[in-house]
Amino acid sequence: MRYYSTRDKTISVNASKAILKGLAPDGGLFVPAESPELYLSQGLPGNSYQAIAAEIFSRFLGDYSPSEIEQAINSAYNPDTFDHPDVTPLNGLSDHLYIMELWHGPTSAFKDIALQVLPHLLTTASQKSGDGREIVILTATSGDTGKSALEGFRDVPGVKIIVYFPEKGVSEIQKLQMTTQEGDNVGVIAVRGNFDDTQAAVKHIFSDRKINRYLEEAGFRLSSANSINWGRLLPQVSYYFSAYRELTYRGKLKKGEPVNFVVPTGNFGNILAGYYARRLGLPVNRLVCAANRNNVLSDFINSGVYDKRRTFYNSLSPSMDILISSNLERLLFELTGHDSERIRGWMDQLNQNGHYSVNQETLCTLQELFWSDYASDEETLEAIARTYRDYKYLIDPHTAVGIHVLDKYREQENDRHISVVLSTASPYKFTGSTIRALFNSSRFKGKSELELIKILAQETGAPVPENLADLEQKPVLHRQVIDPADMPAHLQKILIDKQL
Repeated sequence: MRYYSTRDKTISVNASKAILKGLAPDGGLFVPAESPELYLSQGLPGNSYQAIAAEIFSRFLGDYSPSEIEQAINSAYNPDTFDHPDVTPLNGLSDHLYIMELWHGPTSAFKDIALQVLPHLLTTASQKSGDGREIVILTATSGDTGKSALEGFRDVPGVKIIVYFPEKGVSEIQKLQMTTQEGDNVGVIAVRGNFDDTQAAVKHIFSDRKINRYLEEAGFRLSSANSINWGRLLPQVSYYFSAYRELTYRGKLKKGEPVNFVVPTGNFGNILAGYYARRLGLPVNRLVCAANRNNVLSDFINSGVYDKRRTFYNSLSPSMDILISSNLERLLFELTGHDSERIRGWMDQLNQNGHYSVNQETLCTLQELFWSDYASDEETLEAIARTYRDYKYLIDPHTAVGIHVLDKYREQENDRHISVVLSTASPYKFTGSTIRALFNSSRFKGKSELELIKILAQETGAPVPENLADLEQKPVLHRQVIDPADMPAHLQKILIDKQL
């Protein structure tokens, strides 16, 4: 299996190099050159989450041996890292509504699914390259990726990881999870600005040849743990198959019967994994893209115009507070038949003018597969309250966005297919919003999110994830705050001057 850059198909690498590089040298994203099939007529692959993942990985990681894939998967998905045997358990709220919990890993967020296995894929790729350089993982995060990446790469030999997050763009819990991170090879830096500012600065570092040459001469190789890295995106395909297998196992679906997946997303990676699952043969009826008030994605899916020139909001679902959805570039590359020239033109327009418009044929294909709308903060709170009232089931604000948008979808499309909402984080990561939705918030005025964790547990009886229960006992280890423009110089300083 070869991988192309979305902006230049003459740039072609194998799977291990695509994972090792993270971002293509021209600023594009690596995309598989072919679309394999899983021959679902013979049944779903495997009878466990690990077996499903192994089958999917083997289709895309052509230069990894079966034993290398098995080692990576078994090291990632085991009782020491995930607190549920199904890894991504499925909860049925009604005959037509299911919640897939993606937050049973070590940081209580869906990013753990990929970021527990990526270090193993990456270090294997480094061994295959044989150049001996130390890997430096650079990651911009809107909240959950940062902690998951830090936990996944902590003290991995031959790897350093540096995470940048918007200083005021994450929840208190997310910030504490990152700034208390232990590990001799980790760095956590707050950035003045929003996530798009942070992500743009990281992308600039990757595409700046002078910076890369300087770091290479010093013995470093840059890579990424964001979903711009194919090794971050691929593992997410597995849980779509896992959910479908569970529904058929329970007798809720007949073999081949289509299902909807509802995905809260800002950077588009989580829902793009569903697109690749569909390309592999999974019977997906519709992929419902659930956005928050930063609704650049829903506007695009409904109009074909991508326009980042809008007010940026800090919402109750901060991990989705994004105006530049990087993984959308991969989808457009697929929908245009790998037309890298057209993709490069659209991305240049976005960078230079702040917007672009796709052609009518691409828009029609997009709308056949995807449906999108958004939830305001008020609608998000209402969805949390209603879900708890109707089902005694606690959800976080991102999952609530998915619930609300699903209601809109059903009302407008009259679609009664079974729908699976992807639950991306434990409600205990966003206790302030959850308590505000469920109870009279004046009772808890002035309480920190750490204090609210205990209150929410007392009020609802829902168990607190172990990694959050002891968070208040951990010392803050990372306090640096810098401007986006200073990130390249700061990176060179901490690497070359060995301050990490």
